[in-house]
Amino acid sequence: METINKQYIVDEQNKKIAVQIPIETFERLEEVLENYALVHLMKENKGKKILGVNEAKAYYDQLEKAQ
Repeated sequence: METINKQYIVDEQNKKIAVQIPIETFERLEEVLENYALVHLMKENKGKKILGVNEAKAYYDQLEKAQ
């Protein structure tokens, strides 16, 4: 397991309120979390209808876009 170099930000009472980590570490953590969530989403949908590329694009185009 990789050690995460971190620095704590504290308030006036010396209570930890935030942490700073290198951006490379943050990006790696973000990637790991996204992959973990994707695997679980894929497991949840196992056995459901799989869309082809064109069907998926058409479905995506029908979705309401966030404002």
